[in-house]
Amino acid sequence: MGRPKGKTGPYINRTAKEKLDFIKPIINGEISLEQTSIITGIGRGCLHNWIKKYQEGGIKALENKRKPGNPLSKYCNRKELSYTEQLEYENMKLRIENERLKKGYTQEEADQAKQKKSNKKNSK
Repeated sequence: MGRPKGKTGPYINRTAKEKLDFIKPIINGEISLEQTSIITGIGRGCLHNWIKKYQEGGIKALENKRKPGNPLSKYCNRKELSYTEQLEYENMKLRIENERLKKGYTQEEADQAKQKKSNKKNSK
């Protein structure tokens, strides 16, 4: 039968301090990795990775990295933005346009490339 495919539970974004609180007893030999995994519900592999990161880089290594994604999505999905958010949104759009111009293509060319990409998806 095996393990279920895909995500099996909710993703919990833990702070470096929380991670350290989980792995410190394991490192000190107070409790085993397996026992901690059963008690907390955190996978053994995840705990092992946290221990390895902590031993290699200290608590700084346990901090979460920024997740990639569309930086404009948090502004686009809301109906009303505060004045500060409007300025941030406009600033972000101008930065993106500036990067496009540095690379040598215009907004129209970017829209055409996007259109071609969506046409390929629709034809499949």
